[in-house]
Amino acid sequence: MELTSQQRAFLRSSAQTMKPVVMVGKDGESDEVVSALDEALAHHELVKVRFQSHKDETSSIAASLAQRTASSLIAVTGFTAVYYRPADKKEERRYNLKTLEINW
Repeated sequence: MELTSQQRAFLRSSAQTMKPVVMVGKDGESDEVVSALDEALAHHELVKVRFQSHKDETSSIAASLAQRTASSLIAVTGFTAVYYRPADKKEERRYNLKTLEINW
């Protein structure tokens, strides 16, 4: 999914106060991490991931996780990455990227 810079900025600012939901530990980009991120994206749409290990490979692992979960990598800041994948059903989507609003 191709996002505009405004949409990425909106999602990045929305994720600012979020706590990381998925942690990348000593096993790195394991199937368990991919599965956890996939499940978190299905439930939350916007997910923050914290890298506790493999900190020298943060950018490459973050990009690979985005590809494996069919999500958009919004930002990598330090050892934290933000991912977005819209819900399958339009009525269940939490983030409206056309109007840049959050639907609670």
